[in-house]
Amino acid sequence: MSKTVLILPGDGIGPEITAEAIKLLEALRRDHGLDITLEQGLLGGAAIEATGEPLPAETLAKAQAADAVLMGAVGGPQWEAIERSRRPERGLLALRSGLGLFANLRPALLYPQLAEASSLRTDLVAGLDMLIVRELTGGIYFGQPRGIEIRDGQRVGFNTMVYSEAEIERIMRVACELAMKRQRRVCSVDKANVLEVSELWREVANRVAADYPEIELSHLYVDNAAMQLVRAPKQFDVMVTGNLFGDVLSDCAAMLTGSIGMLPSASLDAHGKGLYEPIHGSAPDIAGQGKANPLAMLLSVAMLLRYTFADKALADRVERAVGRVLDQGWRTADILSPGMRLADTITMGDAVVAALAD
Repeated sequence: MSKTVLILPGDGIGPEITAEAIKLLEALRRDHGLDITLEQGLLGGAAIEATGEPLPAETLAKAQAADAVLMGAVGGPQWEAIERSRRPERGLLALRSGLGLFANLRPALLYPQLAEASSLRTDLVAGLDMLIVRELTGGIYFGQPRGIEIRDGQRVGFNTMVYSEAEIERIMRVACELAMKRQRRVCSVDKANVLEVSELWREVANRVAADYPEIELSHLYVDNAAMQLVRAPKQFDVMVTGNLFGDVLSDCAAMLTGSIGMLPSASLDAHGKGLYEPIHGSAPDIAGQGKANPLAMLLSVAMLLRYTFADKALADRVERAVGRVLDQGWRTADILSPGMRLADTITMGDAVVAALAD
């Protein structure tokens, strides 16, 4: 039975990199037996301009009906001054919530061809292959109460970090299940020396890990985890943490791989349905110039194939194609090094599609 993928190009460089993902999916459908139907929808600033809302009801309905969602990026300076509840990013948060996507998977995998592009010494990052599992629908981003109010004559902003046992348990089980397919090591990141919510997090993490006796569970405070990421990143296999800490640490880990333009992500529900997107954002400063690196978007397609469609063979094919293109010396500006060939967005996408046949 044909599966449906909803494409949400979004804003900034989103439409450019999405075009390359569509090209890739079409090639997989034409030449490699992928049975899919592609639909498109509006999200973020593009949706605001067309409908006045960052997440139109029609888009949410399409996303709920689809088997998977592939998104470009949302946001831009032209929407920063509008009411907070109607900004592009609120549409993405609402989409994640509306789909019940609670587990965000962000791999930090260093392609050997890009070892010299990392901000750390090659010996520290060569062979890096870690996975950050971030809880996505709880924590301080969604906790209540929140707001800005007048106290003693001045404005005060406040947010609430809150996690239930059930929320912590389900994200820990995702991390442990993934670790069972990797090196069987899980590092849980919290701030249990300061935050009561982290005390509960650590207690539940220990309880869940007891159901996985083959898993080696460790704990780090978030500040130490950040330091360890840049001191000795290869010590990590699977890192699991809450929404806020995961947001920060995953972007830190991104730079270990040479460029944030190389990293895909998956946001999954309890049944394997997912929203797939590169982690780099809308990059409005280079939008429309052909400078965007599409590889994170194309690797997001590989994650879609692996986690929602359970098609390991096609996922591996896409990832091998990216490796071959890097072997050929093609680089977009963000990963360019001496002696390599500069490629624009379309050239890089075409090269990956051509490499699928190898």
